[in-house]
Amino acid sequence: MTDVVRRTEAVPLYGDRYQTDPAGLYAEIRETHGPVAPVLLEGDIPAWFVCGYRELHQVTTDAALFARDTRRWNAWETVPDDWPLLPHLVHNPSVMFTEGPEHRRRAGALSDALESVDQFELANQCERIADQMIDRFAGAGEAELMGQYASRIPLSATAMMCGVPESEARILVDDVMGALNSSMANQMAVYGRMQEEMQRLVDRKRALPGVDVPSHLLADPANLGDEEILSDLLVVLLQAHQQTTNWIGNTIGLMLTDERLAVTLSGGRSSVGDALNEVLWHDTPTQNYLGRVATRDTRLGGQRIRAGDLLVLGLAAANADPQVKPEGTAGTAGNRAMMSFGHGEHGCPYPAPELAEIIAKTSVEVLIDRLPDLVLSEELEWRSSVWTRGLVRLPVTFTPTYVP
Repeated sequence: MTDVVRRTEAVPLYGDRYQTDPAGLYAEIRETHGPVAPVLLEGDIPAWFVCGYRELHQVTTDAALFARDTRRWNAWETVPDDWPLLPHLVHNPSVMFTEGPEHRRRAGALSDALESVDQFELANQCERIADQMIDRFAGAGEAELMGQYASRIPLSATAMMCGVPESEARILVDDVMGALNSSMANQMAVYGRMQEEMQRLVDRKRALPGVDVPSHLLADPANLGDEEILSDLLVVLLQAHQQTTNWIGNTIGLMLTDERLAVTLSGGRSSVGDALNEVLWHDTPTQNYLGRVATRDTRLGGQRIRAGDLLVLGLAAANADPQVKPEGTAGTAGNRAMMSFGHGEHGCPYPAPELAEIIAKTSVEVLIDRLPDLVLSEELEWRSSVWTRGLVRLPVTFTPTYVP
């Protein structure tokens, strides 16, 4: 397939249509092109969109053919210096871009460190953090739950998992929160401060180890260097923050707008797990993942893929593939086969999904326990980028509660 044909047939994976109805666009792409489709990323940069469940499983399973090191990409010369998707594709020293034995060494150490987290203690910490957040607005009778609640708990909890003292964690959360809707320059400045904070944290844990993720990484037999530990801690913090935040927000939004789940708000916690699972199937926070690069010419889903071509992993689209899951919500309860956390050796490292679920589930449960008469005060407004989907705002009203 020539570049001219690819650009002629390619579907823009950005713009108004994507912002308003990404799920509809995914279905249209699959119907028109099949499980692998030519698309254009922002700036009309060509790529392949893997939207079939089986094809996505194949790509994520075969890390030798569909590799993670994006320096192989054959279109770098067409990418401008200010391209907004650069942060997702520029190679960096984190575990996200490693391959082969090196990746297994790094990912294994990170998984072992995350597995050391006491999940019961994490749930207790999340409950305490959630209560503290609710105490701040419970008496007002109204709140904007994305900024005042959902976005603050994952970063606070993850910082504590990393052994950041609570006082420093609060400063870190406020710093990151203040940068989210500001300029790129300010966001980069915050990222630089986070790097400095993580370096100080690693230095402290080397001198005085504790029961936390960086201490386990320092002691791991993989013999990780400071740069490796620093970059992987930043990955954990940032990924846990944004994706778990949107998982919480999307779930609360679903429970406030879906009559099937409305009883949960007044009747208890019984359906929270189902709502969290349904969000992963139908409004998963990580919509797409950038990406994989073909290491040689091959065929996938009826398309000819050239060596160096970029593949976008359509996680949300694969979850909706009618070849593996019928339309609607039937079959999602208890079904954990969604692609929302990726798959294969480059998927979300175990047990990160379990830890994220503890944070999200506890956050939603505490909220509905404390404020059972929550009512949405505005229509939901979605923020849909090529890689994530979440709510811009989540304004609610409720009966004010006195906090002593």
